[in-house]
Amino acid sequence: MSLSLFWRSSLCVRRRLLYPQLQSHLRSRWVFQGLLRASTSHIVTRSLSNADKQRFFSEDHEWVIVDSGGVGTVGISDYAQDQLGDIVYVSLPEVGDSFNSKDEFGSVESVKSASSLYCPVSGDVVDVNKQLDSDDGGDPSVINRSPYDEGWIMKLKLKDQSELNNLMDESTYLNFIGGEGNA
Repeated sequence: MSLSLFWRSSLCVRRRLLYPQLQSHLRSRWVFQGLLRASTSHIVTRSLSNADKQRFFSEDHEWVIVDSGGVGTVGISDYAQDQLGDIVYVSLPEVGDSFNSKDEFGSVESVKSASSLYCPVSGDVVDVNKQLDSDDGGDPSVINRSPYDEGWIMKLKLKDQSELNNLMDESTYLNFIGGEGNA
């Protein structure tokens, strides 16, 4: 069997195993390539909406979701953690700290780079995610695995809920990062 024939037959087997809807070898190559790109895109594969509450996003890729008591949970987006790579350290604020919108409240360090964290809304810190604190035996890479659930960074008692109007909803944010990816 020639090498070229081997790769072709191997590709057909992989197509059948990975994508049952593409079992027919008569499907055109561009359909397969298009589905492959779509299935590997972090924008498509990871759902942002895992709760009935609305999540808001800043242009700096932080998100906030507010409960009925006016407490906002803050973290970084899946897009941000993907761009950073493997996160190895998170600088957390202290409970009781007060921040205005767009104030720096910490940083995230990865094997590739470091990035400052900016508060998407004004508020007072009421809780921090100790699970991320590597100084206390935590695991900052939780953000890579679960940026919207277990990877939250802090909780704020919001000072002004109208500031949420300055943030993007999920669909606007997806369009925003889609534009960044093409830039």
